[in-house]
Amino acid sequence: MDKVRKAGLHPRNRFNTRYDFPQLIACSPALGAFVKPNAHGDDSIDYTDPLAVKALNAALLKQAYGVEHWDIPRGYLCPPIPGRSDYIHHLADLIGERRGSAVRVLDIGTGANCIYPLIGASEYGWSFVGAEIDPAAWRWAKKIVAANPGVADLIECRLQKSTTQCFHGIIQQGERFDLTMCNPPFHGSAAEAAEGTQRKLRNLGVKKSGLNFGGQANELWCEGGELGFIRRMIEESAEYAAQCGWFTTLVSKSEHVGPLEKTLRKVKAAELRIIDMAQGQKKSRVLAWRFVRPEVRHPA
Repeated sequence: MDKVRKAGLHPRNRFNTRYDFPQLIACSPALGAFVKPNAHGDDSIDYTDPLAVKALNAALLKQAYGVEHWDIPRGYLCPPIPGRSDYIHHLADLIGERRGSAVRVLDIGTGANCIYPLIGASEYGWSFVGAEIDPAAWRWAKKIVAANPGVADLIECRLQKSTTQCFHGIIQQGERFDLTMCNPPFHGSAAEAAEGTQRKLRNLGVKKSGLNFGGQANELWCEGGELGFIRRMIEESAEYAAQCGWFTTLVSKSEHVGPLEKTLRKVKAAELRIIDMAQGQKKSRVLAWRFVRPEVRHPA
């Protein structure tokens, strides 16, 4: 087995070397139906096949984190596990690698897959609140959590009833979080999302249409796209400055960083950090900000 480290992934990422497909199949036999030699003769799957990607995710979660029961409804976002894991590890660095349920994290838009709480609770023992606007996705995420008793006591799923707010209606009076996190919708419309999908497929030399990772409207696009969503999040975060340590979000487009820094100056954030992330050719970053420095933060 080639143990060459994958470029760009966090050093603690459990998936930073090539997948051991025989071991994954032994752990999750359902994956076996999708594993075939690729053009180089190596075991692999068809990454344009949503069922294959879902089976791989289930195997990775089971092998690495002991998540025995994981599935998603048809058409919902099926995220790549290594990249999601990287975000969690970078957040751990941000708070000094603290572990245990005393660390509380709010995941904005947890999705039907509930992926960040599952990884964070399994890897670091953190306590999570997963907020979700889609009632069907919220119910499914709750089902996943209940089916995995090893992390069930660490994860709570809450339904966000507002279509324009991130924290209002979710963060309760007197409640405090060490971290918030978010993987925001990238696109500004359904048409833009569809074109983005086709562009990715063309780059892969694939002619068929469809999205291998799936995704519903609120997962893929929103009014104003990524920039508009994060700007609204930043403006709202100022209202919860005393209840959260670090606010964070992924930012997929580098050209959005400058305008977002301007918005953070406008709301008078005390500190901001930009953490670069990469998975192969794909580059992203975590934008993190807080309003009160640790030495002057009020006790919880």
